[in-house]
This record gives sequence, C-alpha cells and structure tokens, in this order.
Amino acid sequence: MKTNTFFKDSALSALRGNWGKAILAVLVYFFIALAIAGPAGYTSVMMQDAMDVSSISSLSDAVELAQDPEFLAAQKVNNGVSGLTFLLEIFLLIPLGVAFLNVFRKLLVNGDNNTLGNLFDFSNYWRKVGGMLLVGIFTFLWTLLFIIPGIIKAFSYSMTPYILDENPELGASEAIHRSRMMMKTHKFDLFWLYLSFIGWWLLCILTCGIGFLWLAPYFQTAKAAFYEEVKADYELNGGLD
Repeated sequence: MKTNTFFKDSALSALRGNWGKAILAVLVYFFIALAIAGPAGYTSVMMQDAMDVSSISSLSDAVELAQDPEFLAAQKVNNGVSGLTFLLEIFLLIPLGVAFLNVFRKLLVNGDNNTLGNLFDFSNYWRKVGGMLLVGIFTFLWTLLFIIPGIIKAFSYSMTPYILDENPELGASEAIHRSRMMMKTHKFDLFWLYLSFIGWWLLCILTCGIGFLWLAPYFQTAKAAFYEEVKADYELNGGLD
C-alpha cells in the first residue's frame, strides 16, 4: 500500500493548472446543496418562532398551541418544504454527489478538466441513486447496533461511488460488494488518510471556511488516488470476492 504522501503528491500533481476549474466544481456543488437544504432550515426556524415554547406551562396550553392558525400554517409549510427537500436530496443530491467525487477521479486518471460537464454526468442515474440509497440504509442499520460498527461499515462502503461510476455493468448491490472486498484490509489506511488532513481542516476553520475551497479538491483528489490504489490491489489479487 502506498503512503499518504504519495496520494497527496498525486493529488497536487493532478490539480496543477486545474485549481480554478476544481474550485468552480466545489462552489457549484456547494450552492446546489445549499439551495436544496436551505429552505428546510428556514421553515424549521419559522416553526420554532410560531411555537413559542416559553408560553407552554400545561397540557391545555400545548393543545391550544397545536390548534393555533399561525402554528398550523407554519407546520403545513414546514412539512411541504421538508418533503420536497427529502425528494430533492434523494433524486438530485445523491447522483450529483456521486458525480462530484468522480470529477476528481477523472481529473486524476485522465487529466480531464471538464469539471462542470463531469459534475452533471447523470449517466446510469437509477443505478447510482439505488446504490447510494442502499449504502445509506446499510450504514444506518449498522449504526443502530453501535456507532463504531457504523463507522467501520462506512469505510467499507466508501469506494461505492467510484465503482458505480466506473463500472456501469455492475448492479448497485454488486458495486457495494466490490467496495467491501476492496476495503477488506484497507479501512484503517483510509482512516489514516483522513487523519492526515486534520491540520488542514483546522487551518481552514481559521480562514472562516474560505480555505475549504482549496482543501476540498485536494482532499477529494487524494481520496481518488487512494481508490486507484485499492482498485489496483484488488485487481492484482484477481478480483477475488
């Protein structure tokens, strides 16, 4: 297994001359995610304002509040916006997230700097949506057992977005299974890669988040380099399942 220094150097080499386009991809993805999640947050605040919890001192007060027209109107808006947000997160943000990760894999492997084109690559749409939904469900179920198993499984499934994009012949469950096989002996290696970026994350916080515009492409490209390494190791061993 190659070192974190190798993955980071590979990332910096791929990003050389492509920082502007990589940062643009980060900004576009961030603003789309914000546009989807923002309204739900706003209506949630409206709900809090309409509830006025401080005025509730008895069951009758709670019943009266539940029948208040202002509260009911705020609740109706909140439910509608939350439902729409949930659907957009599944059917837009999930495939966009898969494409976002693969922007940096394609940049690393092919020198492909068509970042916006790759960001909106929704090919094999339903496979990607289904695959990442399964990943979310499996991770959630493992987390119900205890936090640590959930984290371990999250690392185990972490290569699924790359596999779904790169191997259109594989079904969703097959892509998840291949990720598990690839990561069988490499989960700690990925954790160690994440850990090596902690100093950079802290520095970015000190810049009021502006530094994340540079760190996000750096981190994601290094992670893509890690994927290429575990994929090569998997293929070297005959892709044994």
